[in-house]
Amino acid sequence: MSQANETTTSVVTEFFIMGFPGLLPKYYSLMAALLLCIYIAVITGNSLIVILFVTERSLYKPMYIIMLSLSFSDIGFCTVALPKVISRYWFNDGYIPFYVCLFQRQLIHYFGTLNSLIMMIMALDRFLAICYPLRYPVLMTNRTMRLLIGLSWVTAMIAPTISSMQTVQLPFCGPNMIAHCFCDSLSMNQLACADVSRQNLISYGVAMFVLLVPLSFIIFSYGSILLSVLRIANAHGRMKAFSTCATQLTIITIYYVPRFVVYTSSNIPNTQMNNSHKIALVMFYSLLPPLVNPFIYCIRIKEIRQFFHKWQVQSKRMSLKVNRLNISK
Repeated sequence: MSQANETTTSVVTEFFIMGFPGLLPKYYSLMAALLLCIYIAVITGNSLIVILFVTERSLYKPMYIIMLSLSFSDIGFCTVALPKVISRYWFNDGYIPFYVCLFQRQLIHYFGTLNSLIMMIMALDRFLAICYPLRYPVLMTNRTMRLLIGLSWVTAMIAPTISSMQTVQLPFCGPNMIAHCFCDSLSMNQLACADVSRQNLISYGVAMFVLLVPLSFIIFSYGSILLSVLRIANAHGRMKAFSTCATQLTIITIYYVPRFVVYTSSNIPNTQMNNSHKIALVMFYSLLPPLVNPFIYCIRIKEIRQFFHKWQVQSKRMSLKVNRLNISK
């Protein structure tokens, strides 16, 4: 781990990803193995959703287009964030060139923004399905959903670009140790050899906008859904509607609540968190949703359970046929 010379003429050309501050070296291999297992689980689980969508024609519906997009976003985020920190703990190779770090930061915030937009579209889909069930097939077609998802993938780049343009103009001439598991706005701005209060304010404002605008729409959508569900006369219909929303509400809660704790902790008295706790919480809300999303979907969604049941029955039939052929021989 080296630092650029702390002179006014020196320029930082690379950073070093420190990971979790205070983690003892004897636990480095264990941390690397844990992160690698999480990465493999994320790739496997979300790839399964992609394979299901490609192979099963019955899943060509708006809700599953959202799931497919969320799976791609989760795979993208973990692929950008985890390999370098795994390398840092396994091989003590945490060095990352300046512009690669800037690019990683751009993609980290891009996928975070994209997930917020996908959650908003998810809430819109359930709002139309439950509040306007008769008009839903007309209002939310596969083509409409593809357009909404495509628009979210494009517009999600705007907010990170605004923040990155602020950082790229800053001088970096001193320490190059990033006290985080990946490059992000705050960690990079802290290393700049200049007053970054304006940049931090812009980054904070952009982050709050990205979180609060989709969240406001999500709250409105699920509030309207709740009112509509309470008007349903029979208990079975209410339970079915609540069950439909339970999966998405679980994912949204996991995604949003820890983020607000991190973003607001520095502004609420008596809730200051040290850097280690903040990094741990960031990693928690960054990695838990990609890890659990596929399993929540597989357990909660009827069509996916039916697919696995059908696949299991077909596998048993194939095994019986092979056993019969072996016996006949």
